[in-house]
Amino acid sequence: MSSSAPPAARPVFTGLGVLSAFGRGLAPLLAAAGQGRTGFTEVTRFDVARRGTRRAALLPDPPPLADAVLGAVTDAWQQAGLPDRPGDTPVLLALHSDLHTGAVADAVAGGVAALGLPGVARVYTGACVAAATAVADAAALVASGRHPRVLVAAGHLVEPGVFAAFDAGRALARDGELRPFSTGRSGTLLGDAAAAVVVEADTAAERRGALPLARLAGWGRAGDAYHVCRPRPDGDGVARATRSALARAGVDPSELGYLNANGTGSPMSDLAEARALREVFGDALAELPVSSSKSVHGHALEASALLELVVTIAALDSERLPVNAGWLGPDPEIGLNLVLAGPDRPRPRYALSLNSAFGGANTALLVAAA
Repeated sequence: MSSSAPPAARPVFTGLGVLSAFGRGLAPLLAAAGQGRTGFTEVTRFDVARRGTRRAALLPDPPPLADAVLGAVTDAWQQAGLPDRPGDTPVLLALHSDLHTGAVADAVAGGVAALGLPGVARVYTGACVAAATAVADAAALVASGRHPRVLVAAGHLVEPGVFAAFDAGRALARDGELRPFSTGRSGTLLGDAAAAVVVEADTAAERRGALPLARLAGWGRAGDAYHVCRPRPDGDGVARATRSALARAGVDPSELGYLNANGTGSPMSDLAEARALREVFGDALAELPVSSSKSVHGHALEASALLELVVTIAALDSERLPVNAGWLGPDPEIGLNLVLAGPDRPRPRYALSLNSAFGGANTALLVAAA
């Protein structure tokens, strides 16, 4: 029996909002990423005198976290051209899990109510893939026809407790520089961020005359459960998530034009990710431009995947790809075609954003030019 079900809608992005160490909006963040100009400075927000690392990418005068998130939401909403009282639009929110999570979520719910939204439907606290997981869920909700659009938001402001925990675990770069895939890399650096995206069915956007910024062509998720904090050495989870995103989109690995890697600057994590990419892309990896935008804006934990997705979407419409900053020289075990300071590159048709988290969770978000 033939099916009469209508074809699934394609998820597109119609609005973006972002706040980073470079300020509010995409323009200053994209300019810094394209130049490889980092946002890392000495931490003065709280006492770091006893810490092994004293640098992070911080806003000079940050608002409360809920206000930062709501600012990004407002910008995304306005760019999407959506009216007040838009109807059925759930909000998915990614936050760090701590004693303040509930209060921040409640404050964000109260703020989005002013836009006529029904509040926060889900809160994601799944470590560094939280926001990417939320985007994948939003895409599934839109593609299935359950909702015409979903708003995804995330935020993280660096606080003394998290900073101390990462420092004590020797996860932070001791030389104060985040150097993804480089020789001499010694760890990551934290950063402030809030971001929001409107994920909308292409049919819904077309009906109201909205022009998509990009299309979410594919998404993939995989867990390897290798260790609570160490990556699986062969990067199998990263490889499976990447393959899933490419397969969902029907895109051959050779068609990818840019990859925004997880690239935390960790010696083990970067090597595992490079092995995963070699497994997926094979010979095509030699020509694939790769960088980690974390090297510029820092690691924003639960908000990082959404911040990096925004940068990756922007790369589709830019002749200058995000630079892999902090470079000292090649690691012979890595072997990636890294984006370093130099000539502009062609605009990619497809770009991929990868994220991994403690516990072995991995996500891949594949975006395409609209």
